[in-house]
Amino acid sequence: MSHTKVLLVDDEVEFASALAERLQMRDYDVKTASNGLEAMALFHGSPPDIVILDLRIPGMDGLEILKNIKIFDPTIEVLILTGHGDVESVAEGMKSGAFEYIMKPIDIGELTSKIDMAMKKRTGSRD
Repeated sequence: MSHTKVLLVDDEVEFASALAERLQMRDYDVKTASNGLEAMALFHGSPPDIVILDLRIPGMDGLEILKNIKIFDPTIEVLILTGHGDVESVAEGMKSGAFEYIMKPIDIGELTSKIDMAMKKRTGSRD
């Protein structure tokens, strides 16, 4: 696996830390943010390949962050993470350019598969 750069944005710090650790063990280069302002600062400081974005975070809502990411670089793929099953927000996220959404609790195999698919789309790989 190449070292795909992932930005994980979730206000549940312990969850994000544990998930980041599991992804790092699988050779992903992961940075975490717990609020919208921190996420955007990390994003602009070192743009990731993939963003895993919780819809409900303090500072900015996830849809606002998604829209800002897509304005900055439409090729960066965003996976929406939600534990709320908010169908309207997920639909809005997909319309705004999200690659996929993932429901909590997360299956690490499903998540890594979606990260890899998003990376293939970003790089234009067909394999």
